[in-house]
Amino acid sequence: MKKKMSGNKELLQNGRKFSALSSFWRFPIVWMIVGAIGIVLIDTLFRQLTERLEGIVPLIFTLVMGFLAILVYKLTLTYLARRSTPEISRRRAGIETVLGVLTGAIFITASAFIIMALGGYSFQWAGSGNTSFVLISTIQTALGAAIVEELIFRGLMFQAIDQFGGKPLALAVTSLFFGVAHLGNTGATLWSAFAIVLEAGVLLGAAFLWRRNLWFTMGLHFAWNAMEGLLGIPVSGHVAAGLFTVKVNGAALLTGGGFGLEGSIVPVVVSLLISIPMLFATARKRRVEAANLPVSK
Repeated sequence: MKKKMSGNKELLQNGRKFSALSSFWRFPIVWMIVGAIGIVLIDTLFRQLTERLEGIVPLIFTLVMGFLAILVYKLTLTYLARRSTPEISRRRAGIETVLGVLTGAIFITASAFIIMALGGYSFQWAGSGNTSFVLISTIQTALGAAIVEELIFRGLMFQAIDQFGGKPLALAVTSLFFGVAHLGNTGATLWSAFAIVLEAGVLLGAAFLWRRNLWFTMGLHFAWNAMEGLLGIPVSGHVAAGLFTVKVNGAALLTGGGFGLEGSIVPVVVSLLISIPMLFATARKRRVEAANLPVSK
């Protein structure tokens, strides 16, 4: 009898330990950090590999990296956070990605055109004979950054903070952190970081809330960086060997200076004209869904 009671007590203690351990891993900050570390490690490893390769191989490696990063994200949320991942569902993944790419391309093209019309930019065809290299390297760099940064900021961080304080707090905190993360880039200033908070953090966060998937934000982020790179404009301070050479004229507030287009006031205004309707559409959708919920008796 005593042995049986001792065995039951041991089982109970083991059950409590398992429950405590499970609660620890399900804590939002914990799975956010674990998932982010896993994604960063994969990105770092593949960056080192692609630096030694040429041609289309680095692009293939970046696609493999993206697949593995998404897999780490899914495993983290499935087995640590214990939740489903509809935001990376294969359903409508293609169309959402295309819509995101179109949105990002229009946003950057419109911003660059406005700055050009105001005399800030003038473009000239680079005339490089290595067009394929420029295309492949630009796509590869833009794709890697879009996948990794969206999985970490809009995927892990946004949803972890959402569990604590709701979506408005998640949008504010991820936008702030996104701006701070770019402070170490070449040509960065406090203004450029603040601009990133508004034009990138808020826009990408609003896009995630509106479309409720990461494919759209990845597509938007990819097109954003790719279009800047192809136009020869520095991407967040990183010099781009684009299809065009850009001559910069005027104040840094208009042109973005050495940081590139993202340091300009123009994309800040344009992005708000896009993100504010997205946030209104999100709020309207949530009100409709709340009104359609069954009333408990």
